[in-house]
Amino acid sequence: MNILLFLIIILAFIVGIGILNEKFFHIQSDIALIMFSVIIALILVVISRFFTIAPLEKFIQNIGEFGFEEYLMDGVLCFMLFAGASKVNMSKFRQNVRPIMLLALLSTAVSSFFYGGLFYLIALLFRIPMDIWTCILLGCVVSPTDPIAATGILNKIGLSKNVCSVIENESLFNDGTGVTLFIFVKTLIAPVGKSNFVELMLKEIFGAVAVALIVSFLLFQLIKLTKDPIRYILISLLDVACVYVICEHLGFSGVIASVVCGMFFSYQMNRIERRVKVIDPNEYYHDFWEILESILNAVLFIMIGLLALDIEISKYVLIVVPAAILILILSRSVGVFISSVLTGRSIPGKYSMKEFVILMTWSALKGGLSLALALQTGEFLPPDIYNLFINVTYVTIFFTVLVQGLTVKKVYFRLEEHKVARIAAQKRGQV
Repeated sequence: MNILLFLIIILAFIVGIGILNEKFFHIQSDIALIMFSVIIALILVVISRFFTIAPLEKFIQNIGEFGFEEYLMDGVLCFMLFAGASKVNMSKFRQNVRPIMLLALLSTAVSSFFYGGLFYLIALLFRIPMDIWTCILLGCVVSPTDPIAATGILNKIGLSKNVCSVIENESLFNDGTGVTLFIFVKTLIAPVGKSNFVELMLKEIFGAVAVALIVSFLLFQLIKLTKDPIRYILISLLDVACVYVICEHLGFSGVIASVVCGMFFSYQMNRIERRVKVIDPNEYYHDFWEILESILNAVLFIMIGLLALDIEISKYVLIVVPAAILILILSRSVGVFISSVLTGRSIPGKYSMKEFVILMTWSALKGGLSLALALQTGEFLPPDIYNLFINVTYVTIFFTVLVQGLTVKKVYFRLEEHKVARIAAQKRGQV
């Protein structure tokens, strides 16, 4: 199947599901895309089992051969992260920088290791051939919240700007932590040389930030030389693409670098807002990145759903998957709790620690990044364990996007009611 025909099919899915959802179901659009694409994929699998339809078999084969990992990690991820980071409110970020960074760094690390430890107990109980480091690697895959899922879904359900800022900014940074942890644990399982965790973290993070700031600063000078808003867009595309490629070549985190690029350009564009408004009165720059993010998000969620066509069900799935979801929620809660203890009075939104832990646990959606990391494990894990990784990761994404994504608004408003009642009771007690 050629690329144009494949693109036509993906766009047809996006448009068809979008119109169907708008007319009848009224589910948040990104959730509808992944939900209905999975349903369609399962229907196609059933049809292919009972009937021999050559075009359908060819389509399923093409989905299986599609390089999802390369498409995301070596293709569109940097642009999606840049678009998400471009919307960061710098004043809100500075206001909540302590909880954001604790959640992004400490909470993700704690969740990954705690998840791995509990999963190892499950593996021992059911005699699944996985050592502790392989279980921790799975924790590194599923623990980071996905910035694409967070900015694509949570921004549209009515959360307050302050709460959205914490959730979105944490998700933008913690995937960098997750990728770094994944690389470190991977070197322990499939050693390719000496690795030191602290050294690796410093190299990945500070190297990425340095490259992003230097290249972004240099390329942003070009914006000052032009009065064409289209060139603003081209310069920003050039910036994030160059930075991502340079960082990946040098062994730095291209993920973190893309986020820094987006924040840098957002901050600098706001600084010269008057000039930008005169030259770009129709806001082509901001509209371009918003539209590009929406399109890439839609394609990503459709691809995640359609990958169900190519997933081989693991023999451990009925035993492990329900436990894996419970472990995921518990490990995220522990990670957020420890970060909240260190945050202290800096907990945003006047939440109590319990309220904040519940909100940050239930709003922790997973997405394409986790699946891309899981697909990388096929290079060094035995087929049965690799299959298990894919099954657990896929169900985790589906559960968090569908179940948590559809209910997080209710959880948020319930917590808001509880917070208001708690604050009112405290005031009455002080009178």
